[in-house]
Order: sequence, then C-alpha cells, then structure tokens
Amino acid sequence: MTAPARLAPDERVNWVTSIPFFLIHLLPFAAIWTGVSRGAVLLCAGLYFGRMFFITAGYHRYFAHRSYRMARVPQFLMALGGITAAQKGPLWWAAHHRDHHRYADTENDVHSPQRGFWWSHVGWILCDKFGGTKYENITDFARYPELRFLNKWNMLGPWALGIACYLLGGWQGLVVGFFWSTVLLWHGTFTVNSLAHVIGRRRYATNDTSRNSLAIALITGGEGWHNNHHYHPGSARQGFFWWEFDPTFYVLRGLSLVGVVHDLRTPPRTVRARHRLRDGHFDIGMFRAYTARARSVAAGAGDRIDATREAVGDRIDATREAVGAHLQAAVHTAEEVAKAARRQVRSQP
Repeated sequence: MTAPARLAPDERVNWVTSIPFFLIHLLPFAAIWTGVSRGAVLLCAGLYFGRMFFITAGYHRYFAHRSYRMARVPQFLMALGGITAAQKGPLWWAAHHRDHHRYADTENDVHSPQRGFWWSHVGWILCDKFGGTKYENITDFARYPELRFLNKWNMLGPWALGIACYLLGGWQGLVVGFFWSTVLLWHGTFTVNSLAHVIGRRRYATNDTSRNSLAIALITGGEGWHNNHHYHPGSARQGFFWWEFDPTFYVLRGLSLVGVVHDLRTPPRTVRARHRLRDGHFDIGMFRAYTARARSVAAGAGDRIDATREAVGDRIDATREAVGAHLQAAVHTAEEVAKAARRQVRSQP
C-alpha cells in the first residue's frame, strides 16, 4: 500500500457537516439507560440485513451495474428501501461507484485503499469533494423524476424509519433497533471499500487489487467476493461458485421466479474459467500496486534528503525522475503483456 498522499483542502474532513455522523455513533450508548431486550436485538438484526439487501441488490448490483432489470414500480421501491440505510441517495451512490470501477486503485479512484484505511473506509465520505451527485455518470437512471426526488430528499428514509422504530418498540426500538443497526450497516458496507482490496485471495488477474473474502461476504450479503466482481462487474451473482455464499443473489433469484426482477446476468462457465492466476496469467493489478509503492518510496526518499541538496546538486532530482520513468515504463510494458494474454485467451476455441 502506498503512503497516504497529502489531502487537498476539499479532501479533508469537514468537521461541521460531519457532526451528525459522529453523533449517531454516540447514540447507541444510550442503551445503557434504555436497556436491551430480545425484541430490540431482533429488530436491529432485521434492519441490518434487510437494509443491507437494498444496498447490495439495489444501490450496487442494480443502479450501479444494471446486472438485472426491474419495472418502474419495483425500481422505485428498491430505491426507497435503499435511502433508509442513510447512505445518501441511489443516484449519488451508484454514480460514485461507477467511478470506482472506472479508476480502481488509481489516484482518481474515489475511495482507493492505496490512500490508507481511513480514507477508503470513511474519509472520502466526510469531505466536501464527493458531496454532490455526478449526474453525468448516471444518466440512465437520472431520467426518472421519482429517483431524482429520492436522491435529493434521501434523509426522509432514515427519519421515517427511526420514527417507525420508536412507535414499534419505544426507546429501545429507536436506540437498539435503529441506531445500532445503522452504525453497524455503515461500517459493514464500508469494509468493502477499505478491506476488500487488502485482505483475502485473488482468483482472477484484474487491473486492480480486489480480493475475495468470506468474512466480508458474511457481513455484507455476498459482497465479499470482490475479485469476482471486479473481474465481471455486470454479474448479478458475485459468488461465482456454489460454495461462495451470496445471499443477495439467492433473494434476487427468488424474486425472478415470481416476476419481480428479470434477466439476471450471471457469468457463463467459459468466462469463469478464464484469466485465473493459478493458470499463469500475469497479475497486472498487483504489479501496478507494487510499482506505485516503489515510486512512492523513491519520491519519499528524495524528499527526506532535500537538506543535502546543495552538496549533491541536481543528482537527486535526476535520479528520482529516472527511477520514476523506469517504473512507469515497466507498468506500460506489463499492461501490454496483460492485454496480449487476454487477446490470446479470447482467440482460443
């Protein structure tokens, strides 16, 4: 992992607008006074996994990747369920996620773990840079006025759900049922950004550092098979094999049987068998990451000895630029090798 880069002013935490985020992390401690009943815990669990489904199946696999189709009414209901998770609107979420795939593990990636755990887990959300919705990335869904309404007034969902929890279970329903599940849901979802490129195993040679992790899959409804996902992002099924637990897909499969969703996209066997690292495919993603780390270390070394610049003249800058150029050339060559390997695989019968 490369050393975290210096943050631009709009990439720093906006402590004023982030106050509600931090306060909500304190509210679960109110359970000391409200108590914790079995019913409240069950409500918490139900809201966690229920809203996780709306994020994984709706925000991610549907709005970001269009891995299946729905009619307009169930599409609206999926977005409505999604805003109750307090993760902003569906258009905001999906538009930024499309950028993540477009620029994965590069400096343009909105939440690359190459910039450190804090940034990828939550820092990018709390800064001003990514506060707005990139409608140019989500024109296919932004044309629906009801989705634009939910995206703009997304806080109506958490407020309505919080009030419902209070009416249903009193203070325990609000504190344990709503606030516990909301905080857990946030950090469960965020682990895909911060850890799914750091822990686990790689099956496919992708241009990024994505990995597969059962632990992350268990807490996110199947999103932990992240290397599978980056290899074939248009698939509604992220657990490509029967032993890869993917409850989100199982529910979507059930909904397809009753006609709620249509055209579930899954990778055919031939696609699942290609580009496997165990078959000798060049791991361009990890090579790029290691090279970026080497360039960062070389640049940092030059910065640390700037005090001796008068003694060694411009040799420091020249050496640093030469190292960077060689590493950049190595990355370019590696990418060409990877492209050639992919063309060779596609040409095989």
